[in-house]
Amino acid sequence: MIEDFILEITDLKKDYGPKSVLKGVSLQVKKGEIIGYIGPNGAGKSTTVKIILGIEDDYSGEIKIFGHDISDGNIEYKRKIGYVPEIADVYDNLTGQEYLTFIGELYGLDLDLANYKAKSLMELFGVGEVYHSRIASYSKGMRQKLLIISSLLHDPELLFFDEPINGLDANSVMIFKEIMTQLSEQGKTIFYSSHIMDVVEKISSRIILLHDGKIAADGTFEELKQQNTEGSLEQIFNQLTGFNEHKELGAKFVSVVREM
Repeated sequence: MIEDFILEITDLKKDYGPKSVLKGVSLQVKKGEIIGYIGPNGAGKSTTVKIILGIEDDYSGEIKIFGHDISDGNIEYKRKIGYVPEIADVYDNLTGQEYLTFIGELYGLDLDLANYKAKSLMELFGVGEVYHSRIASYSKGMRQKLLIISSLLHDPELLFFDEPINGLDANSVMIFKEIMTQLSEQGKTIFYSSHIMDVVEKISSRIILLHDGKIAADGTFEELKQQNTEGSLEQIFNQLTGFNEHKELGAKFVSVVREM
């Protein structure tokens, strides 16, 4: 039986001037997987996603989404993708309603349907009272919920979340984790990037660790535990990336803070 992959990346390489950011990344993602895509700052995580989304170009290698090679310039595949970037600009002078219905219409939703879905999702996420308020008045958590809703409004097949729970309170994080679990159960595929290891450990069906532009580990959390001597994902992360100076650096930091 030939496996159908939602996403296929083959020997992906990307340079910024003399610096090589991606050095031959290859992976295949099946429908319904929640991929925890992790790595140190500068490892190439965001660059990978930006290339997939067509935000970055000038790369070598092959990327197929829904079986389609994205290098041919046809951007129709983007209609089936949702994206929450780590840092996003929104139109502060718009209301939540105006912003979300605008996004919905960009993805081809009828205005009335976009408005209905946007209002319902805002209410379910606990921010229905600011639906008609200008985004400039939103707190960080409210803005993050707005971005999450905007990424889901058109019922995409493939989702990319980069630090999506920044600014969310504990209850909202629980809701978001449940949303991801249920979307995965319904066949949606999720690429989840975060530095909060305990969340990645709990929600991911598969974890891919990128280090120095290459894949250093790929498997379920249980498989990674069997392959490494450390226990938690944070400990495995530190082991595979060669970082074991956190206690020493923490002590030095505090000693400087305490100087008078």
